Amino acid sequence: MTPTEERPQGRKRHLDWLIFGLCAGVFFSLVFLFPNQGTVSARAAWQYLLEMVQIMPAVLVLMGLFSVWISKEVVVRYLGQGSGIGGIVVAILFGTLPTGPLYVAFPVARALLDKGASVRNVVAFLSAWACIKIPQELVEIKFLGAEFTALRLGLTVVFVALMGWTIERVLERTERRTGNDRKGKRA
Repeated sequence: MTPTEERPQGRKRHLDWLIFGLCAGVFFSLVFLFPNQGTVSARAAWQYLLEMVQIMPAVLVLMGLFSVWISKEVVVRYLGQGSGIGGIVVAILFGTLPTGPLYVAFPVARALLDKGASVRNVVAFLSAWACIKIPQELVEIKFLGAEFTALRLGLTVVFVALMGWTIERVLERTERRTGNDRKGKRA
């Protein structure tokens, strides 16, 4: 890395620490002001931290495997700008398969963007991860019925595709107006 490339990364790291410090300060202030709720909050934060410590190593290993095994050409072909409706279908299917908390999907989404996936397909992937899971759909059918599930699922897919397309258009307009591009902002 050249010194000019290190500066933005250094600024980002400082900003990350600043945000962390502000959050910690707010947390400890609230614990001091509201000790009863602070205890409950501290317990919840500890449980969340333990969950992340258990899950994130596996996610990091999978991300390493993804970066080595899946070529940029494959991602661009199936999820890139020219993938069309098929790309949205692949992204939604890819998002329905895994189980686990949504925060696991964010490193995957970043890797997809870095390998050339379009914003609309990454939005579709994240949205599918959040609200379309195969096991979840089976439980939904059992409790709410097949007709309800089919209607909700159909509308979800339509609106996920529309949301991805809309976000991509808004980002493109913003980038044209400001002269920035997403690739320049990645680091």
